[in-house]
Amino acid sequence: MKPYVLVIEDEDAILTLLEYNFRKEGYEVGLATDGEMGLLMASERTPDFIICDWMMPKLSGVEVCRRLRRRDETRATPIIMLTARGEEADKVTGLDFGADDYIVKPFSVPELLARVRAVIRRSAPSLLEDVIRHGTLEIDLKAMRVKYAGQDLHLGPTEFRLLEHFMRSPSRVYSREQLLDKVWGRDVYVEARTVDVHIGRLRKALKSMGGHDPIRTVRSAGYAFETSVLSD
Repeated sequence: MKPYVLVIEDEDAILTLLEYNFRKEGYEVGLATDGEMGLLMASERTPDFIICDWMMPKLSGVEVCRRLRRRDETRATPIIMLTARGEEADKVTGLDFGADDYIVKPFSVPELLARVRAVIRRSAPSLLEDVIRHGTLEIDLKAMRVKYAGQDLHLGPTEFRLLEHFMRSPSRVYSREQLLDKVWGRDVYVEARTVDVHIGRLRKALKSMGGHDPIRTVRSAGYAFETSVLSD
């Protein structure tokens, strides 16, 4: 799965520039041209990362940032603010409202991409990793292989994507609908109960290796991946 970045920017030229470069770097990109659209898109699908302009129609970037930080789903989502404001007081304001970093226009695209990688390394390092490990469970995203307690674990494509998603975001509870968006994609229509079927297959495969089942069912909420049951 590609990391999903939401770009909220009202200047078409910058929006196009960022979309091109993020896609080139392997990101999936969502585009919003004002603050209200950005908040709506973030509520429909939680981004892995957000780039937000300061001066926009309808809602300022600072207000967008403040509202995102009040939501449980986006409370910890990395946010970089883009702005023509270069004064120290403005930077402090943006950071105080929850931005993780601040870049003044005009900016260098390589610098922006480097800042993005730096913030992700601090807040969600698994998004940049090819191999993710929790205890004795390891997933290699380039080789498309899974090992559990040193043994190869054979999974179907959907179970592989489910496990990747869970291992990138341990302990967080995901509803069936959120898992459908993240693993199957927003443009694919399947019943929500389909998630239960594939969760069952993933659990069966994990338990067949003699280990514990790290997937926790949260009643009326969804599923979470608990690393505490995975021994080192």
